[in-house]
Amino acid sequence: PKNIVIQSWRGQESLAKVARQGNQGILSNGYYIDLMFPASQHYVVDPIPANTTLTADEQKRILGGEATMWSEWVSPETIDSRIWSRMPAIAERFWSPREVNDVEDMYRRLSVIQNQLEELGLTHRKNQAVLLRRLTNNQDISALQSLVSIIEPVKEYQRFQQRPQTMLSPLTGLIDAANTDAPNARIFNRTVDEMIADNSTVKVKNMLNEWRDTAEKLAPVMGNSAALAETKPLLENWQNLNAIGLEAILYLEKNEKPPADWQAAKLKMLGEIAKPKAALEFAVMPGMRMLIVAAAEMPNMKNLTPAERRERIRKIALPKTEK
Repeated sequence: PKNIVIQSWRGQESLAKVARQGNQGILSNGYYIDLMFPASQHYVVDPIPANTTLTADEQKRILGGEATMWSEWVSPETIDSRIWSRMPAIAERFWSPREVNDVEDMYRRLSVIQNQLEELGLTHRKNQAVLLRRLTNNQDISALQSLVSIIEPVKEYQRFQQRPQTMLSPLTGLIDAANTDAPNARIFNRTVDEMIADNSTVKVKNMLNEWRDTAEKLAPVMGNSAALAETKPLLENWQNLNAIGLEAILYLEKNEKPPADWQAAKLKMLGEIAKPKAALEFAVMPGMRMLIVAAAEMPNMKNLTPAERRERIRKIALPKTEK
């Protein structure tokens, strides 16, 4: 019946089919926030995409969208962090023209809105510290917070595959404290991208040195916490990441090309580090891959403009899905 509004959880083309057959519809595909995708991924999904073939009248039948939250992996302690970390970005997508799509500016404004939501009493930020203190037996959590700022839970339905639990299992692990859109990972990835353009390693080097020192402080904290035992491989991988990154910085500062097999060996190491541990994964991999490729390739790019250099390195380092 044409007075039925249809919810499309299959995607934009399915929703377009709804409109063509004369029904109104809303889009859910692309807005499942329980799948733990970052706000940027939800933000670029529009119920009526730019390449739509719908007529103007058919487009009027598309009412908008719906963000969907399934509750298998949330508790009263974590549900705000799962919903309100990304809902403002999705809401803006529903209420704004599709041409409003600057992801970096979205994150700037999302931070402001999250502050305002916290002032209203939502717990999407403060409960993370509660979870981390419990995991560390009330030790200093600053080093663990630094690690959490660059890791994210696995996406889609991988959590149960990576870390089997039942509906009676407590939702109090590091995966429950970690959230999407790891803030310092985004900063690192952007800073490496800027470094390739301006040829200055200072900011990236400072971040890596700080992380190296912080990882050393985190080791005894993890050693004294049985609840963090499953996450020790993350610490080892973090230390390896810092060492790889600082080695790349050294080559860049010397303007010295590394050995022929260095790039392939380091990228292979990153591939192993990228594999989830305790159902958590590092969100700095795009920046790390670009840093390794930059160390190996930039000595050959002296005649390129900054924009050309950055595009060449991106093309080598990043799969299309990560650009």
